Amino acid sequence: MIKERKGPFMDISFELYKVFYYVATTLSFSQASRQLYISQSAVSQSIKSLEQKLGHPLFLRNTKKVALTPEGEALLRHVEPAVNLLYEGENQLLNSPSVEAPLRIGASDTICRYFLVPYFQRFHREHPNIRIKVTNATSGDCVSLLQNNKVDFIVVNAPNTHLTSRETWYEIREFQDIFVAGKNYFALEGKKLSLSQLTEYPILMLEKSSTTSEFFHQLFVRHGLSLSPEAELSSNDLLLDLARIGLGITVVPDFVLAHQREDFYKLEVQETIPKRQLVLAHNSQLSSSPGAEKFLHYLFPEAGMPE
Repeated sequence: MIKERKGPFMDISFELYKVFYYVATTLSFSQASRQLYISQSAVSQSIKSLEQKLGHPLFLRNTKKVALTPEGEALLRHVEPAVNLLYEGENQLLNSPSVEAPLRIGASDTICRYFLVPYFQRFHREHPNIRIKVTNATSGDCVSLLQNNKVDFIVVNAPNTHLTSRETWYEIREFQDIFVAGKNYFALEGKKLSLSQLTEYPILMLEKSSTTSEFFHQLFVRHGLSLSPEAELSSNDLLLDLARIGLGITVVPDFVLAHQREDFYKLEVQETIPKRQLVLAHNSQLSSSPGAEKFLHYLFPEAGMPE
């Protein structure tokens, strides 16, 4: 057990205890690194440093799993309520009417640029004293931001396998994914192609970790096909830049193409591509800041947040 210590506290930063908390509650160094947005090696170094400072091993490690030592279990019993108290205090201040808390939103760069910017513009004009704090991440990583109380809510693509029962989400709008090519390339305008025929051309896709990539790989599998992209990039804008100069065919949401229609033509696909949704998700166990409540009236003008 951890020995009782009298006198001043040891020189151990809260960051080390926070890393310990995430590893101890997930029993995974890799999952803790994703939730904390630091490298796995940084997580390992932090745990090693904490163990050295406390003079006790906190985890049992092998190639298949991580487990707490008795000393680690004892420490977690004290660290977990301390971390929860800090989060509760933070939420209380952020949600206090007397504090102009920032509006904290998580969304991908595509959703920010092509969907949210007009709402940000209106919000800034009508509430100039409330800062807008936007964190860009993939739709999957946005869920981690929400789960770790880094944002008030997120706007993401759905289906989204990262959303769990911990989050409450509402549909904002449907959208259709569209295959497109640069105006002067591939000579496919007006032709109706099967998904099988599309695989004969270089296809440019978002990176594998994106919900869009997951959606289309599953779509192709359902039709007995394998999707092997020519390139996998982190941004729809980059995909369109490469498609514009003829390096391949890409797929983007219809609300993105509406801003760039003059440079591309839409490919007709024989198979039905299911529509997806833009959804807003929040943690139903936490109250929203006043700024978040105001912003939600823009997305759901009839009555604010849906019931």
